[in-house]
Amino acid sequence: MAIYRIKIRVVEVRGTCSANLKVGDEFEINENGQPVPINFCGWAFVSLWPFITPLRYGGRLPWEKDENKTYVSCPDPYNTVVFEIIREKEDEINEENPPAF
Repeated sequence: MAIYRIKIRVVEVRGTCSANLKVGDEFEINENGQPVPINFCGWAFVSLWPFITPLRYGGRLPWEKDENKTYVSCPDPYNTVVFEIIREKEDEINEENPPAF
């Protein structure tokens, strides 16, 4: 099964993020499906997860022109953080060692 590396980048902060995320911060999704480094906002991650999953496994979001990225915001309407989710280089996963999620 093919699986893609996922990177998350903060591209905009409207207000002040309570998790102290800043424009330019980058995170990767590790083999256990967790953001690294771990100082990621739980509320934001819950919003991003439905978009991370299809990109990670080769899916496509039909409204996006670039099939390798999408933009998602956190749910805070007063201090919104906008993220870019990027699908990167493909890695092969051994069927005997599937991803944990």
